[in-house]
Amino acid sequence: MLELRPTCEHCNKELKPDSLEARICSYECTFCAGCVDRILNNVCPNCGGGFVPRPIRPSKNWKDDNFLGKDPASDRVRHRPIDLAAHAIFAATIAPISPEHR
Repeated sequence: MLELRPTCEHCNKELKPDSLEARICSYECTFCAGCVDRILNNVCPNCGGGFVPRPIRPSKNWKDDNFLGKDPASDRVRHRPIDLAAHAIFAATIAPISPEHR
């Protein structure tokens, strides 16, 4: 189950559970759309994978207790600003490869 991490790992922008700005990689590294587009070049600095919009967990119990009330979002902040120079070098070799082929 996704943790729904509360902030962007780079800029620490708040990403509430219903945020349309949250992006995750397959390991659930979480960044805001701005950082993914402008800084990370759609390359996860932790694994090299690409990002997708994070799903939104229902806030209401529509069916079978599958909602935020039963499975709340994480409140553990993982603020780890990216070394921009190092990431630029790392991403330069990976970014031209589409995420599904990395």
